[in-house]
Amino acid sequence: MLRFVVLASACMAAVVSGACTNPKVSASSYTPADSQVLAAIPFIAEFTLECGNGEKPALYADINGALVPASTTMDGSKYQVSWIKTLAEASKGEVTVPLYDADGYSQLKRAQEKGEEASVTPLVSIVVNYPGSYSGPWFNSEHFALILSSLVFYLAFSSKSALLA
Repeated sequence: MLRFVVLASACMAAVVSGACTNPKVSASSYTPADSQVLAAIPFIAEFTLECGNGEKPALYADINGALVPASTTMDGSKYQVSWIKTLAEASKGEVTVPLYDADGYSQLKRAQEKGEEASVTPLVSIVVNYPGSYSGPWFNSEHFALILSSLVFYLAFSSKSALLA
């Protein structure tokens, strides 16, 4: 019985020490500046997370109500999360992405399955800035060429008619 108590307390200590304490996040993001040939806008956020206790937890991002896992690099030093939005859905501004550890993920998932509103605070949040993207000129060159050629044709035809009359 004593062994069981010691083993259980060791497991509890490992679980408690496994939580990320005093998290500090540093993030960078990418969104395209030109969307002339795109059907959707990709959002890519890369970040590092430093915990006070040196823990490297598995992270999950809440992207528009969907929980997705954050990928890690091979050495485990950086995390990355990405998603896409159609051109109509993508709006300029900042997108705040809350990040949850395994405990927060399970609490949030449980609340979503029950249909309740979750009061889980994220471990950290990152901000992805989307300044908008260039979708092409208002007046395309082929339209300009069509109007110019129509104008030249009209001037030539009307000048010919005036000369022959």
